[in-house]
Amino acid sequence: MAELVFFTGTMDSGKSTLALQTHHNHTSRGRRGLVFSRHDRAGEARLSSRLGLSMDALEVRDDTDFWTVVAGRHVEYLVCDEAQFYAPEQVEQLARLVDEAGVDVYAFGILADFRTRLFPGSARLVELADRVETLQVQALCWCGARATHNARTVGGRMVVEGDQVVVGDTGASEDGPGAGAGGGVAQTVAYEVLCRRHHARRMTLRAASVHTSGAEMLPLDLPVPSLPSTALPSA
Repeated sequence: MAELVFFTGTMDSGKSTLALQTHHNHTSRGRRGLVFSRHDRAGEARLSSRLGLSMDALEVRDDTDFWTVVAGRHVEYLVCDEAQFYAPEQVEQLARLVDEAGVDVYAFGILADFRTRLFPGSARLVELADRVETLQVQALCWCGARATHNARTVGGRMVVEGDQVVVGDTGASEDGPGAGAGGGVAQTVAYEVLCRRHHARRMTLRAASVHTSGAEMLPLDLPVPSLPSTALPSA
């Protein structure tokens, strides 16, 4: 039976690489499918991996109706990358294709945004998917711990406010630390994966380097008071 499977993980966990491998595996066995993506780092209508692999894809837009796109085609599977950017209604269309047309759907995406809030598309996938698979390739925070959160930086500083969807390294103008009074100074938007502890402290790799030099004290980065000896139980 056809399935709707959602593969998820933070950035750098290999989602797009697995999407490309999944498509390759199915086409090599003679299956016919379509590949979709949205807001890929390589540009419109592309599916790309940080390892350097890429291919053409169909760009998902606000008005894309998966049922209409597939109608009349001999399609056995769909590979849907950057699925966190899909609308909940589009995820429901994918589920309908699985149930009513017998099309396998393999979706790949991030669960939560830079504010640690679920993307609407990802939330709907968790609710409807036959299986949710967490990728086993662990992305690492700069401290070496497992990375669980995606951080956005603007002009090199981590931010926790702003539009949910902003493509990284665009050089777009956006308000944030370091921006001009009118918010019109172009700032480079980038992303970094962090562990929960350092995301809460807003301590990116750059911030950690500054803090280590003693030039800046970060919020919440306070010394932990030592317990008096009398507070410790005697042997």
